[in-house]
Amino acid sequence: MQVTETLSQGLKREYSINLSATDLAARLDGQLADMKNKIKINGFRPGKVPVAHLKRVYGRSVMADVVQEAITEANKQIVDDNGLRLAQEPKVELPTDQASIEAALEARGDLNFTVALEVLPKFDVGAFDDVSLERPVVEVQESDVDQALERFADNRRTYADRPEGAKAENGDRVTVDFVGTIAGEAFEGGTSENIEVILGSNTFIPGFEEQLVGVAAGERRAVEATFPEAYVNRALAGQKAAFDVTVKAIAAPEAFTIDDEFAKSLNFESLDKLKEMIRENISNEYSKASREKLKRQLLDNLDNRYSFELPEGLVSQEFDSIWRQVEQEQKASGRGFADENTTEEAARADYRRIAERRVRLGLLLAEVGSKAEVKVTDEEVTSALIARARAYPGQEKQIWDYYRKNAQALAELRAPIYEEKVVDHILTLAKVGERKMTREELMKADDDETLPAK
Repeated sequence: MQVTETLSQGLKREYSINLSATDLAARLDGQLADMKNKIKINGFRPGKVPVAHLKRVYGRSVMADVVQEAITEANKQIVDDNGLRLAQEPKVELPTDQASIEAALEARGDLNFTVALEVLPKFDVGAFDDVSLERPVVEVQESDVDQALERFADNRRTYADRPEGAKAENGDRVTVDFVGTIAGEAFEGGTSENIEVILGSNTFIPGFEEQLVGVAAGERRAVEATFPEAYVNRALAGQKAAFDVTVKAIAAPEAFTIDDEFAKSLNFESLDKLKEMIRENISNEYSKASREKLKRQLLDNLDNRYSFELPEGLVSQEFDSIWRQVEQEQKASGRGFADENTTEEAARADYRRIAERRVRLGLLLAEVGSKAEVKVTDEEVTSALIARARAYPGQEKQIWDYYRKNAQALAELRAPIYEEKVVDHILTLAKVGERKMTREELMKADDDETLPAK
């Protein structure tokens, strides 16, 4: 087998491989000789089947295996001889000329094919002791605990019907039917019956609850409200809707005492124990949010810190994945680029930068993890798999079997664990200070987490 490098440009490599007809014939004969002692054919004693007969019967199918083995061998030889680290699986291009293919399959002519591949970039990771970050710190306030306690109470609060003719006030539960329209046309999800609205709870779209203050049972009221720009149903995001609301009942919240008896009804020893649990949950919530913001700081820092050539294949693969998701979301929402105040060309450019960022950070974290010998244990993967299975009640076994039988899916489960461990490793090397902030600052959503740092 003769391997000749024909291209070495940036991260791209191409090789021309020649497998002579003589070599093909020898490989084919070797395969057939091995078959001779294993195969059983009527009319021949075991091990006595003539190779020439085997070649007539099985020659072409065996030669296909020979060619595949030659391709695998060529790929391995290219990688080993040149010490390459591949970005993706090599792309093999076989001859398209039918006569050449027939000649090779019959060992009458040489087999010539090309292998194109991309290698991983080489870059110096360096140290991280000059990376400065600030970990957000928020103290749990008594007001936070009290608000959470109120929410607990609200979920168990009882209501009593208001007298006939009474007007609804903030805190009341109003039962309504409504028909919603946008520009005079009904929309999906815009019509409901017997919906309970707690006035002042801010659970409906902005403006809806406020316009029901002062209504009476049996009254019809026209309500106008605008869906938020970040509304989950993108088809409705930013749309102004009109609702024809019929009020069916109004009930006022009954007095409710938050005390030890209330805590015991929730299986806690006392009100203090309930507050202790709430405080711990809030603290965990803050810690998780703080971690996410600190990680975002780190990734932004690393993205700005490193610049190296990226494998085009990996970037294109990542971009295609992102773009498919964009198209699926547009199809589901019925919204286009114009609705987002952009163009397809501009969107492609933005998502291309996102793809490049993801690939750059992925390669960097992989290199850091490799040098630091970061490992993901089987126990960690199993714990993640158990958590994933529990997220699908009633389907735990199917989820478990799917991941255990699908190596790629299991690798996708392992990847985020590895990333978090590498991030932890870098954080131990960086300078991490603390910055106190309010709950509102901590919980404020950053720009799109996938967008490149500005």
